[in-house]
Amino acid sequence: YVDKVVGGVIPKKYIPAAEKGIVETLKEGIVAGYPVVDLKVTLYDGSYHSVDSSEMAFKIAGSLAFKKATVEAKPVLLEPIMKVEVITPDDALGSVIGDLNAKRGKVQGVEPQAGGNQKIIALVPMSEMLTYANQLQSLTSGRGLYSMEFLHYEEVPSHLAQKLVEQRKAEKEGDKE
Repeated sequence: YVDKVVGGVIPKKYIPAAEKGIVETLKEGIVAGYPVVDLKVTLYDGSYHSVDSSEMAFKIAGSLAFKKATVEAKPVLLEPIMKVEVITPDDALGSVIGDLNAKRGKVQGVEPQAGGNQKIIALVPMSEMLTYANQLQSLTSGRGLYSMEFLHYEEVPSHLAQKLVEQRKAEKEGDKE
């Protein structure tokens, strides 16, 4: 949060209230209720009224301004992408690669390993890996191993993003009842 207000158009005592409104809005975002991350907000202008202005009014104004700016920026949902390394027996290689592809994975390479095994290196969305241990054991008859580490974030494909937004809205409506 950067305060670039000049000339006292907003009294200093109201600047933290505007920031608080923005910070609270960041936590729930505007796209499906997910937090907004990796951004910079700059307050550069505004006005106040000696009678009607209050800290609460500036908190609300900060929140509303942030929501409006966010909608205009066309935000997207991001998901964590994991670098996954799978050790699999040669006879299960095709099944494991097929399974990774079905999980929206992108196979980066396959390297021969000792003992008739192969190492598959793939980039896979974290959401697709939540139950992978059981699936890999099934595909490899208990002979497969894997490890994964966070690599970066990528935009969620639009058809899945829409589904997530609808799901979150339904959950929020259920919480209200």
